Amino acid sequence: MTEPADKLDSSKLRPIPQIMQNPHYEMIGGVEPITRLVERFYFHMDTLPEAKGIRAMHEADLTHTKEVLAKFLTEWLGGPKEYSADRGHPRLRQKHIHFPIGELERDAWMLCMRCAMDDIVANTTLKQQMEQAFFKTADFIRNDNRE
Repeated sequence: MTEPADKLDSSKLRPIPQIMQNPHYEMIGGVEPITRLVERFYFHMDTLPEAKGIRAMHEADLTHTKEVLAKFLTEWLGGPKEYSADRGHPRLRQKHIHFPIGELERDAWMLCMRCAMDDIVANTTLKQQMEQAFFKTADFIRNDNRE
């Protein structure tokens, strides 16, 4: 049975550790693997037939898009906050609202990212955690009720 709060011995209490920052940036190995992940992601978007529709939503030259995604992922995974410093709050839903994004587009995006992670991320646990987080974000961006 626990003692009432007014009878607890405060000398036995330990400070609560600070909430840990997102460890994925360190686990993936920093900026270089994230940059490779982005390159592989867009390689798969360019080559997978299932991604043709979402590739068409992008400009022909992906140079700037790749730079933006690499900065976003670096910050999102717990690294330096260069994306926010350059572009402000991500507002992902707002920035993608002019594209029709339904389940089909979400799933095509996820296919490209899964393939890219298979190419770059060796740590199975990290890959699973990233996939869950990517899916949650990709599903949040949906703005079309098509099935």
